[in-house]
Amino acid sequence: MNILILGGGGREHALAWAVLQNPKCDRLIVAPGNAGISGIAECAALDIMDAGRVAAFAEEESIDLVIVGPEAPLAAGVADRLRDAGVLTFGPSAAAARLEASKSFTKEICDAAGAPTAAYGHFTDAASAKEYVQTKGAPIVVKADGLAAGKGVIIAESVAEAHAAIDDMFAGEFGQAGAELVIEEFMTGEEASLFVLCDGETVLPIGGAQDHKRVGEGDTGPNTGGMGAYSPAPVLTPEIEARAMDEIVRPTVAEMARRGTPFRGVLYAGLMIEAGRARLVEYNVRFGDPECQVLMMRLGAQALDLMHAAAEGRLGNCPVNWADDHALTVVMAAKGYPGDYAKGSVIRGLDACPENSTQMVFHAGTARADGQMVASGGRVLNVTARGATLKEAAERAYAMVDRIDWPEGFCRRDIGWRAL
Repeated sequence: MNILILGGGGREHALAWAVLQNPKCDRLIVAPGNAGISGIAECAALDIMDAGRVAAFAEEESIDLVIVGPEAPLAAGVADRLRDAGVLTFGPSAAAARLEASKSFTKEICDAAGAPTAAYGHFTDAASAKEYVQTKGAPIVVKADGLAAGKGVIIAESVAEAHAAIDDMFAGEFGQAGAELVIEEFMTGEEASLFVLCDGETVLPIGGAQDHKRVGEGDTGPNTGGMGAYSPAPVLTPEIEARAMDEIVRPTVAEMARRGTPFRGVLYAGLMIEAGRARLVEYNVRFGDPECQVLMMRLGAQALDLMHAAAEGRLGNCPVNWADDHALTVVMAAKGYPGDYAKGSVIRGLDACPENSTQMVFHAGTARADGQMVASGGRVLNVTARGATLKEAAERAYAMVDRIDWPEGFCRRDIGWRAL
């Protein structure tokens, strides 16, 4: 098979790595890719938001399957354009991608499906949003309705903080994503992520993970795109997963199909778990980043078979074969992230890190300049390892972190602390 992966981050490096384990992959192109991906696959300078150009490229290169990595091209209808051109595609339609692109739409679907989630209000002006906060009190969660790269969520500890977040969002802090807001109840418990593949009808759980969104150790400081993750997540027990599938995921997928917008791709349910029951925090319509890195390490070659089956509508007969082990990834980010940070600092020591089925450094924001590896983003490396226990996986990952010479970077030293 000739396969095209759209995206250029750590998630796409992990997807490329897993796809290449499968002998069905004859040729792999990643667009646009990054400096790490270029070491294992062809990279193409392609504007992945240009649906027509992506479809034309797929035809020119005789692509058999396109895997769409990020949410933005999905929300923009790239998967629709590819399917219209007869290209087999893993990723939902723009209509189905609204489960991530609009938080108010997700709430509407949850209401229709009877899926448990936080109580909420949906607002298009600051005055009514502030009045709602005044009525409900704090802590309370203020969310930009649209796509904000994982950063459009403010957990306000006071009414004043919530009012400030409302003003900032309506003033354009998150661009068009904040033109509408969802304000919801602050849920207590422990968060975990459940990933399922969907082919429009069948849903197949492919694993759970837990990530660390806060920048600081002990899960403190501002939210980020994710500072690390591990799989499996002990809090997501088989019993809680089964109940979440029955109460949240299957009713959602059924409601989407009922509306004539069946979901095809990966559905990532962010769950809040308390007292043996899960409630939905939010949906994403693509693999999480950095959760994808630990899932791909544990799935390996079968990841391609599962995504291929989902794209072809034949998930009904697909088993998931997990290795009885653990995986953990540590995000190395540029100092200053998630605020202002410098680009272009040199990263050394990557050659000293092993690259095999149990240890990998996935590149998220790297480039080559004058023959050297340099940082080109905020989250730059995903240092990932497997082990028989979570402790062993963590020790292996941090041993690799210690081999990397990058004074301008930093990482959290407590990834997995809840489970450990």
